[in-house]
Amino acid sequence: MILVTGGAGFIGSNLHAELNQRMADVVIVDELGHFGKWRNLHKHPPSEIIHPSDLTDYLATHPPIEVVVHLGAVSETTATDGDLVWRTNVTLSQELWHWCADRGVRFIYASSASTYGDGSAGFDDTPTIEALERLRPLNLYGWSKHAFDLWVAREVAAGRNRPPQWAGLKFFNVYGPNEYHKGPMVSVVKVKHDQIRAGDSITLFRSDQIGIADGEQARDFIWIDDVIAGLTFLLDHPAVNGLFNLGTGTARSYADLARAVCAAHGVATEIVFVPMPDRLIGQYQSFTQASVDRFRAAGFDATFTSLEDGVARYVTNFLNQPDPYR
Repeated sequence: MILVTGGAGFIGSNLHAELNQRMADVVIVDELGHFGKWRNLHKHPPSEIIHPSDLTDYLATHPPIEVVVHLGAVSETTATDGDLVWRTNVTLSQELWHWCADRGVRFIYASSASTYGDGSAGFDDTPTIEALERLRPLNLYGWSKHAFDLWVAREVAAGRNRPPQWAGLKFFNVYGPNEYHKGPMVSVVKVKHDQIRAGDSITLFRSDQIGIADGEQARDFIWIDDVIAGLTFLLDHPAVNGLFNLGTGTARSYADLARAVCAAHGVATEIVFVPMPDRLIGQYQSFTQASVDRFRAAGFDATFTSLEDGVARYVTNFLNQPDPYR
């Protein structure tokens, strides 16, 4: 049995679709709410959904879980409720770690490229305490993910009880189907698609960094199928432990992304640059690029999807379809 927290969310529901194809026994922990998140699962209904408030009681029944994939989190990079974010992203993660360690259950969890902050300390995923302590996240979400990564590193370094497999993945900028419930946190690909469908010009933020031209802010954009390949690699290789980046290893500009979305729609590229909102100034990553050498060395050998191919698949196979869900 595999327990997936956040299993009705973006990455979680795509993982569930894959595990459903594998005929795996999966229990989802999530809150469906009132905004249609159930549609992420409507093509592959799970056998059981546990509300997060019932998770402690559920785990106390000693279910026969072999692996916990912990994807659930407060993921808004603009979140401001520090107590809620800490309780959800750090305390719960620690509790699940201890539960897995005490019962010999494997533990795979989601970290984030937001932990790297402005990138001045690089994007090396070496999971030592010294390397992690150099990072300075720009927002509360990134800091909470960093805090748990650092806590794990200290637990491991101290030789304390740990799960038989522990692995964290620092997801870079993921895009793909089933993200539609995310509101302002939806991927830039989806936002630009919506602008084209509405007959508008594509807008991009002006750069707020000296030396970076408008539209040349760059991120490591990764297609959802490549993320699922990384997660299933860990599920299939229980001897792999550690903290790993999961991006393509190639930074692409927002202008490149805009051109890819326009090409997928067969329209000319027209970009209008707009001021960056005040709420993002000082919290905006103008460059991210994963170092994936350590994950490759661990055996992950999947070929990453190019930005152009991933955007074309997303637009053609999902966003332009009557039912855009996986």
